[in-house]
Amino acid sequence: MKIGFLDIEWFDVLDVLLLAFLLYQIYFLVKGTIASRIFLGYLLVYLLYLVAKAIGLELLTTLLGYFISVGALALIIIFQQEIRRFLLIIGKSTNIANSRFVMRWFRQPSATEPTTPLKPIIDACKSMSSEFTGGLIVIAKNDDLEKFIQSGDRLDALISKRLLLSIAGQYSPLRDGAVIISEDRIRAARCILPISENDEILTSTGFRHRAAIGISEVTDAASIAISEETGRISLAIDGELYPNISSGELEEKLQQYLMELNKVRKREGGKDTPVE
Repeated sequence: MKIGFLDIEWFDVLDVLLLAFLLYQIYFLVKGTIASRIFLGYLLVYLLYLVAKAIGLELLTTLLGYFISVGALALIIIFQQEIRRFLLIIGKSTNIANSRFVMRWFRQPSATEPTTPLKPIIDACKSMSSEFTGGLIVIAKNDDLEKFIQSGDRLDALISKRLLLSIAGQYSPLRDGAVIISEDRIRAARCILPISENDEILTSTGFRHRAAIGISEVTDAASIAISEETGRISLAIDGELYPNISSGELEEKLQQYLMELNKVRKREGGKDTPVE
């Protein structure tokens, strides 16, 4: 089939449709972030390049070609968080990543498989909420949070309500930043987390809650934010914030969150400790 100066085959139509679908998925992924504007700008430049190439404007085609070749590398740097999130979504949508073979070869070996006890965490959040004490607690799942742990002060202590309340105390030198919990231990406090750049977040949302959303966007960790002004408890998972939830709802959502990890361990034949 020939339209004007274009010779179009059915495979070309399929190619365009698949490309349009891929571009839509990419736009949906970056929608609401600053990166979406950069993506649209780059897309318009690329469309201009295709038009100039089809018409035969050699000088403009050459200049835009140089820009696009350099811009491709720049886009990888700019969209590194979105690319990571995209690959994480793909990994979560398949059971391959949770298969026994993959987990056997790529998961770090450990002598025991402890689970994170929820009771001291929930009790601490309840006390902090009633006393209007701000706090930010990150609970790791599968992703390695080592680089965020290194940004704070290492503790490597057993989880307890009194320790969490001491860290969040008004005169505690460790109260600023986040507490990171992995399995059954508090790994570090005063950790620095990435701030979410999602434009759809309400402007009234504070930096503590934006940090809670940010860490859940770039990793599969769950994060709990307690407001110092209102005492409300919020939970962030997979880039989504559940604001103003009760301690019961918090425990229920965290149990569901950890249950997926426990199922993987059971498929491996390991022994599990019941979640408190």
